Amino acid sequence: MTTSWQFWALSAAVFAALTALFAKIGVAQVGSDFATFIRTCIVVIVLAALLTATGQWENPFDLSARTAIFLTLSGLATGASWLCYFRALKIGDAARVAPLDKLSVVFVAVLGAMFLGEKLSATNWAGVALIGLGAILVALKV
Repeated sequence: MTTSWQFWALSAAVFAALTALFAKIGVAQVGSDFATFIRTCIVVIVLAALLTATGQWENPFDLSARTAIFLTLSGLATGASWLCYFRALKIGDAARVAPLDKLSVVFVAVLGAMFLGEKLSATNWAGVALIGLGAILVALKV
């Protein structure tokens, strides 16, 4: 496997696109919260199989309190995001929902700079602004 973060980030984008398309079709005849539950069960099963196949299981009791707290908060945020995303897909067009969901890129850049001390150049900030503007323009129904 490659060690390039760019490879994994682009792969995540491809799978996120497939997620939106598959979910839009899948949520058509079922409640959005139940659809999220099914998706979550599949994720748990696949990850358990991956951890087993690759021998990556770790003892959760060995986690530091800080790690456990932030992974818990991340899990809660993921769950909330998925519930909101599936609800949006249930009532909106996938081609408009997904770009607004990707405003998370803008939020991560701003919050990363504010709270994690991450530094972006003027060019990077221009890109963040264009992502935000692009997401809003795609979401418009004109």
